[in-house]
Amino acid sequence: MRGNSWKPAVDIFETSHSVVARIEIPGVAGEDIHVNVEGDLLRVSGVRKPPAGVAGGRLHQVEIAFGAFERRVQISIPFERTGVTARLEDGFLSVTLPKKRGGARQVKVETE
Repeated sequence: MRGNSWKPAVDIFETSHSVVARIEIPGVAGEDIHVNVEGDLLRVSGVRKPPAGVAGGRLHQVEIAFGAFERRVQISIPFERTGVTARLEDGFLSVTLPKKRGGARQVKVETE
């Protein structure tokens, strides 16, 4: 897959306060990652650059893909767009989307 686009794996899970997208992107620097929220769509894109020295060398075997990537994930749980955070650690990007707070509402019953 040398120089082609590739598709990183994504896990989506829910906690009591947020929805978390965990994207597997080892070898990608934080400055090469872009996270956008458009409506209920989470879009993560970027580029994994080839290792230093590959450009001038002769390749014998290439199994690790590099180049541009993009993942779009529809989030079905209502979330606060202004509170979205992203953290890159150990080759995983965790995007946290805080749930909208609706909570329970007490309704008073009127009588005649």
